Amino acid sequence: MFPQKREVKVKKHFDEPSNDTSSSVSKSPQESFRVKYFLYIVDQAISSLTTRFEQYQQYDNIFGFLFNSEKLHSLDDMNLKSCCKTLETSLKQDEKLDIDGNDLYVELKLLLHLLPKEKMTAIDILNFLKRVDCFPNTSIAYKILLTIHVTIASAERSFSKLKILKSYLRSTMTQERLNGLALITIEINFLDRIIYEEIIENTFVNHL
Repeated sequence: MFPQKREVKVKKHFDEPSNDTSSSVSKSPQESFRVKYFLYIVDQAISSLTTRFEQYQQYDNIFGFLFNSEKLHSLDDMNLKSCCKTLETSLKQDEKLDIDGNDLYVELKLLLHLLPKEKMTAIDILNFLKRVDCFPNTSIAYKILLTIHVTIASAERSFSKLKILKSYLRSTMTQERLNGLALITIEINFLDRIIYEEIIENTFVNHL
């Protein structure tokens, strides 16, 4: 499985000083495979898993209290209000707010009295909110919770497509062309549903 390679010996002249560091014992094929490949792959896997767990932990710290009805019922007033303010701050951009933390707190307090007794998941609570239609901040919070990306699988898929598009034979491709081809390749399922004749016809009519 690990063929032994012939050891290459460097010829030295008589006047060259001896170097103990360069004359170290060469690694066996098994040890070389372990150091150069196995440990590298394990290190990359650990690094990737660590990153993903850190992302999920951050996601849980912000949205965790909304995951199910059991978690909502387990929070006292102080912790619930603190979670609502944390969510408001996390979704804030400049001076624009997606939700108001105080209003969300009031809505959740009322919602806890209206929810059924059985344990409900986040999607169950959102469906319940759609039927009631009087909790605007809570509805927005659950929609963001259920649509936000937790992992980076889509980004990894994009990079795998880029390896196919920009090969060594296409190294001089411009950035604009690469972006266009990458978008077409990644969204191929959506692209198959497009009727090109209608787009061409509408474009022609608009230019008249």
